[in-house]
Amino acid sequence: MQSILGIGILIIIIMAVALLAVGIIDGNRFVTVREEFCLSGLTKECRFVLISDLHNKVYGKKNDKVIDAVRKINPDFIILAGDLVTSKASEDMTPGIELVKALGRDYRIYYGLGNHETKLRQCPDKFDDKFDRLKAGVKDKNVILLENESVDIPEYHIRVTGLDLDLKYFAHFRIRRMEDAYLEKTLPKYDKTKCNILIAHNPDYFADYAQWGADLVLSGHVHGGIMRLPFLGGVIAPSYKIFPKYDGGVFKSGKSVMLLGRGMGSHTIPFRFFNPAELYDVTLRIKYE
Repeated sequence: MQSILGIGILIIIIMAVALLAVGIIDGNRFVTVREEFCLSGLTKECRFVLISDLHNKVYGKKNDKVIDAVRKINPDFIILAGDLVTSKASEDMTPGIELVKALGRDYRIYYGLGNHETKLRQCPDKFDDKFDRLKAGVKDKNVILLENESVDIPEYHIRVTGLDLDLKYFAHFRIRRMEDAYLEKTLPKYDKTKCNILIAHNPDYFADYAQWGADLVLSGHVHGGIMRLPFLGGVIAPSYKIFPKYDGGVFKSGKSVMLLGRGMGSHTIPFRFFNPAELYDVTLRIKYE
């Protein structure tokens, strides 16, 4: 009996060590994922890279592995879907800032805020001037920070809008209902003659983004659910919801489509299980009605 119990304990230990190894390996690698969308309003095909939830993660020396992957794709532009850094008072923001500066030398970057940037901005008593230092650090002619603002990319007939979502919509344990007309009051009006791309970090409000008029929503925040299980998908969201509806990948609502990035980094729990980080190589093609 004792030998059987001993074997059982040994098997559990081996499984735990194997799972930990997977968490460490997947927590320190990324893969490039290709996606393609046909969108209304687009007048010229283009290609961009989507990066979300870096959280100051470094791959290689000064993120040279990320930079090399982006250069290999050679996109027309880059979109950052929030959480470049982590909202910790003591954390050094240099890795995230240096990556943006390096990529900004060769590519136009459209940067939408995540909840961690919003925390830095909304809580100066805790973070002092850290948000201002982040903005100053990434400031460049090729880096466009979108705080509830829109900018046009005329050559493709694209309008990119960045949503700075209020922190109350990142509540734990539940999804707070979005106030009526919140997006209409918060964002510039979408242009129905253009292809509207909305950078919206929290995917839980995809239906609201679609109703606002987004053709393509680019989100992050969920980190793929930290652990991914066959048939079940991501296990837990940052809101602590188990098996969230939106965990990663492509989702559709009416004429709108959402690409939910699984993120490039992590925070709090520095592991990813069966869930490597993902950098996205996205091609947009003209949709002929």
